[in-house]
Amino acid sequence: MTTHTPLTREEIAGVEFDWFATDPDGRLAQFLAAGDDTVPAAALASEELLEATHVWLDTCPETEDTSAPAGGFDEHLCAPQRRGAFVYDHVPGETGVYRLVAAPRTPVTLDALPAHLQAYLGTLRLPVAFGAARLLIGPDGTADVLTD
Repeated sequence: MTTHTPLTREEIAGVEFDWFATDPDGRLAQFLAAGDDTVPAAALASEELLEATHVWLDTCPETEDTSAPAGGFDEHLCAPQRRGAFVYDHVPGETGVYRLVAAPRTPVTLDALPAHLQAYLGTLRLPVAFGAARLLIGPDGTADVLTD
């Protein structure tokens, strides 16, 4: 039996915390919370599965060049995009708001992951299509595309 250590909002408040989700098409995104603790509760369910998802993505081969401008701040955030994941970064001062940093040309989908990570990420399916410039994500897993 696998142990799952839940994380708390207090643990992630004010520190860099990366989490993952899928969209209705099963495409994977990595979210960089940058101290905002309003991530979906399902992202806090298992430190072990979160770490396993990081390891899985980090060990995938790079399949494309970064889509962020070379030499810009965002370029260093794009490793997940080079492996097929969308990358969103928290917007400072805007609770629950993320901006698109990089979008893969060939997105990795949930079915590419091992079964135990598919089950975990299946609980982190957001009701928005990844690729939108700005998303508002709530602690209950709700999500909306922002058009402002």
